[in-house]
Amino acid sequence: MAAALAVRGLAKRYGSVEALAGVDLEVREGELVGLLGPNGAGKSTLVKIACGLVRASRGSAEICGLAAGSREARRSVGYLAELFRFPGWYSADEVLQLHQQLTASTGGANERHELLRLVGLADARGRRVEEMSKGMQQRLGVAQALIGSPPLLLLDEPTSALDPVGRRTVRELLEELRSRGISVLLNSHLLSEIELVCDRVAILLRGRLVAEGSPAELARSRGVEIETDDGTRLFEGASREETPRLVGELVAAGRKVYGVRVLTSTLEETYLEAVGGETS
Repeated sequence: MAAALAVRGLAKRYGSVEALAGVDLEVREGELVGLLGPNGAGKSTLVKIACGLVRASRGSAEICGLAAGSREARRSVGYLAELFRFPGWYSADEVLQLHQQLTASTGGANERHELLRLVGLADARGRRVEEMSKGMQQRLGVAQALIGSPPLLLLDEPTSALDPVGRRTVRELLEELRSRGISVLLNSHLLSEIELVCDRVAILLRGRLVAEGSPAELARSRGVEIETDDGTRLFEGASREETPRLVGELVAAGRKVYGVRVLTSTLEETYLEAVGGETS
């Protein structure tokens, strides 16, 4: 089965500026991938090529096996921009109805009702956008991106302006979408959110992919901390696999072991290592 998104050797130049310099990246079915990188890293260019808004200079981008930008590929993509705006006088239901017309969706009232239920806005279908909280508008934005049941969602900073409760609500929604087999490429600066919800993380820097993998794979071992009756000892550089041997040696030496903690770097530390002094 073709990946929801597959880019191969993707490159883009704007005059003398190289926005992408040969990126390879996949988002598989039902996978949630976080896209990280400082400003100017090429994240927005990659997303715009996937949406069909920008043409690549070389390389390829495919949506479910279809050339990005083709009419068939566009029907397979749902997109939520970072600075989206809906008419304030529209109700939630009217916003979705408008986007049904724009996408030629034939889902009608049933589709709108199901999407509002999915994002937790079933009781707010008649509420005007200007009367909604930022979190409600964000969830409505995700609902409009899902019109027509696209298998791939491209989300740009969906939780950046939300409080912790709002971020948790959107995070739970993303987990629900993943359980339904919907693939998501999530562009965000909130590394803690990426670490909590994403299956894999891709880090771009100056148009190149500099790190990729699950949060666990990207974490670097910082050692093993063992609490004994003689105090707490840190075995710097030791890995998780060495823990049984270390504990065995301490017990053999007559120590009582009360606790073991494997120390790893956070995604933030991995990100900062990858991008160096580049700022977001």
